Amino acid sequence: MSMSERRKVGERGQVTLPKKLREQFGIHGGDEVVVHDEDDRIVIEKPVTRDELAEGYRRRADRDQQIAESFEGVSREANEELGDAPDW
Repeated sequence: MSMSERRKVGERGQVTLPKKLREQFGIHGGDEVVVHDEDDRIVIEKPVTRDELAEGYRRRADRDQQIAESFEGVSREANEELGDAPDW
């Protein structure tokens, strides 16, 4: 469930993020956030770290390897059943 609270913008454009949201998203004093507009809204996001990005790529590579291995067996079975594809 999303949370919303009204906050005042200071004279220098500063806004304090609610404590519950900082805790929920692991945002601490001194951390960087990304601010951008999206569909006529202001969005504040915690940026993806290099480690998180690398982990995502590792998981994807592992998944792709599992898919390739599963297709290898299917391809071998198809070749045995149907024979090699003709060289047209």
